[in-house]
Amino acid sequence: MERKHNKQQKLHIKTGDMVLVIAGVSKGKKGKVKEILTEKSRAIVEGLNIVKKHVKPSANQPQGGIVEKEAGIHISNLMLIDPKTGEPTRTGRKLNEKGKLQRFSKKTKEFIQ
Repeated sequence: MERKHNKQQKLHIKTGDMVLVIAGVSKGKKGKVKEILTEKSRAIVEGLNIVKKHVKPSANQPQGGIVEKEAGIHISNLMLIDPKTGEPTRTGRKLNEKGKLQRFSKKTKEFIQ
């Protein structure tokens, strides 16, 4: 019998984090993470990577038309902004006092909630 492994990878950002875009069209902009798409390794950030989507007429939108919405940005193009200092930082994982793995800022060496 084949063994099933958990394919879901650990990511350096979570929903609700403030991030800085370090590559792509929205480079240099900051925003809050609304949603994480783990299967595709993408995150949807508020107000960034806006695309126009053509929508067919439906019960919700009888007119149809063109809708602007946020598209996903690959997680490798995002950098976490440290909530204490307000600067972008790389992250790591180490055990906290309770023996649980927790994210920490490599710049300030402090844990991130």
